[in-house]
Amino acid sequence: MEQPEGFNLAERKDFVCKLKNALYGLKQAPRDWYARLDHYLQQQGFKKRVSGSNIYMKMDEDTLLVTLVYVDDLIFARNNDEMSHEFAQNMSKEFEMSIIGELSYFLGLQLSQTTVGMFISQEKYLKDMLKRYGMEDCAPMITPMTTDCKLGKDMTLVW
Repeated sequence: MEQPEGFNLAERKDFVCKLKNALYGLKQAPRDWYARLDHYLQQQGFKKRVSGSNIYMKMDEDTLLVTLVYVDDLIFARNNDEMSHEFAQNMSKEFEMSIIGELSYFLGLQLSQTTVGMFISQEKYLKDMLKRYGMEDCAPMITPMTTDCKLGKDMTLVW
């Protein structure tokens, strides 16, 4: 670490400035933003999952909308297109945001959606890692875990 430009103490070269405010012109602290978002989602009928404080679910009769909050991104999935569009419109009115579209790549995961279901792969991430470390031509290995397990409706593994 070094002292910032304009803050030079010749006798104390080991002193640096302590940050007291958020950087980069943020209008509010991330904690305040999350608290506002949390309050808004719960007002809209979403229930926060105990297993993950950043996962919210809303059920209306036979429709389900699940929202994942990751830093300043919201990812939502639904089983009803109308509910999804309504949610996107309401969020755009309440918060400054843009709708990017169908999720295809997130946190190193490739996602593809079909009428059968959603498929998750790390193929691109793994290929990038192999290329980064010069191992593109290495010999493949079998998957080190069982491939015959499935997720149940309650998101637990079914064997």
